[in-house]
Amino acid sequence: MTATGPNPQAWHDTSVVVTGGAGFLGSVLVAQLQGLGADVRSVSSNQHDLRTADGARAALTGADVVFHLAARVGGIGFNLRNPAILAHDNLLLGAQVFEQARLAEVGRLVAVSSVCAYPETPSLPFDENELWSGYPEPSNAPYGIAKRVLGTLSEAYARQHGFRSCTPILTNLYGPGDHDDPEDSHVIPALIRKFRQAQGDVVIWGTGRPTRDFLYVDDAARALILAAERLAISAEPFAVNIGSGSERSIAEVVALISRLLDFQGEVRWDTERPDGQPRRRLDTSAARELLGFEPQVTLEQGLSLTVAAFEDSPSTR
Repeated sequence: MTATGPNPQAWHDTSVVVTGGAGFLGSVLVAQLQGLGADVRSVSSNQHDLRTADGARAALTGADVVFHLAARVGGIGFNLRNPAILAHDNLLLGAQVFEQARLAEVGRLVAVSSVCAYPETPSLPFDENELWSGYPEPSNAPYGIAKRVLGTLSEAYARQHGFRSCTPILTNLYGPGDHDDPEDSHVIPALIRKFRQAQGDVVIWGTGRPTRDFLYVDDAARALILAAERLAISAEPFAVNIGSGSERSIAEVVALISRLLDFQGEVRWDTERPDGQPRRRLDTSAARELLGFEPQVTLEQGLSLTVAAFEDSPSTR
């Protein structure tokens, strides 16, 4: 399929609920949907406990389309400290959202999965058919397994109830607006914070050798809208990779951020700390063919925008 954008006519006056709509990806998705003319309601954990039947039902009732982004998630440090919370909360979130969306007669559900659901060492690039071919990287496994189950829920609800859903598998996202807690944030905001606050050398977890498939947050939100338009319109479930289709090493990202911030110190690698999954690169051919999706922002462009946004953020001053 030729690369195209979302169709405004598909969203005009459509009632949409975005769980996790105040979050990093959610806030961008909400803004894009509003720009297309959708009637969007953002749901946060302060409003409704989506882990419960009553909370999920109250949040989803009246929606034509639901984007389920709400999750318990963090970086490697958070994952290592909270494996039970990650498994428990994310499994409950997925199960309740699917069941209560069905009972509330929601027309379409886009339940966002994660690259962390893939086995620790799948073949490269990651292919959707290999999702269950092995155990995830151990530090990510409780979260990854819970996200993997979303695909099973999609298939089961389609088969038994004819419920229309899809489970896009998102790669590592980055961009303005992500939180930058040094222990619990994702790799790019954590790195930006380290460099901005450095008084001398910068120490970074791991070896720098692992690779990741990084996708700018605006591109990810656009892909989810396309998924709702073009995948979640039938009772056939789809799990489609959403990524850049390329891999960049952590060391490369460190070098780019260092240059953007004109860092003059030395980078030292703490090799006693875990690297996480060794390599990540998604096969994005299905997203091109089924969605017409191609990323519009390169890593260099996106990092420049992200660094500029953090420069203006009081949290990193």
